[in-house]
Amino acid sequence: MATKSLRDITLDGLWHNNPALVQLLGLCPLLAVTGSVVNALGLGLATMMVLVGSNFSVSLIRNHVPDAVRLPAFVMIIASFTTVAELVMQAFTYELYEVLGIFIPLIVTNCAILGRADAFACKNPIIPSVVDGFTMALGFTIVLIILGAMREILGQGVIFSDMQLLFGPAAASWKIELVKDYPDFLFAILPPGAFMAMGLLIALKNIIDDKLKEKAEAQKAPVETGSKRVRVTGKIS
Repeated sequence: MATKSLRDITLDGLWHNNPALVQLLGLCPLLAVTGSVVNALGLGLATMMVLVGSNFSVSLIRNHVPDAVRLPAFVMIIASFTTVAELVMQAFTYELYEVLGIFIPLIVTNCAILGRADAFACKNPIIPSVVDGFTMALGFTIVLIILGAMREILGQGVIFSDMQLLFGPAAASWKIELVKDYPDFLFAILPPGAFMAMGLLIALKNIIDDKLKEKAEAQKAPVETGSKRVRVTGKIS
């Protein structure tokens, strides 16, 4: 198997093989907690910590774990990093941890994390595995933030509310009220709104991919086929 370049790994994580928009993994927490940007960012950072740490550890032990216990070993590693992320949030962002609730411990069941450990980290060296984990988590987090921003704006008419839950009291002033006296749009706040917003993001990505494909095909020079007539002048003896 040819080793991917770091550029290809990065593009896969952020766009071509984005875990949320392409693989459609981790949708349960993605749809459940993205009612605001701060919730989305908190879950995204916790997922990033687990995914990078698990990819690093799996790559580190990949030549020392027999196939018979490979998956249990991966699950134990992911569970350990999930516990670390949970304890860090309890120590530094306890109120946000309470808001996110069960979805922080449930990171251990996120198929995107186990999938990257089994499909990539156990077959590649440490540096590509760490880059893969970081970019996959970053792509997942970006989708979380965009979805959270859409739902927060449509549902409440504001953005960046309650940022102090993650960044401390100084971030309380980051809230931007886009519409005064905005009547809450309950549909956008509830899970059905999350499904609709997610569908729009997936459709938008597919449209962009189609446009890029058409542009790439149009830039290819046409290849002329068939014989050509050659004119020879002069006298041949």
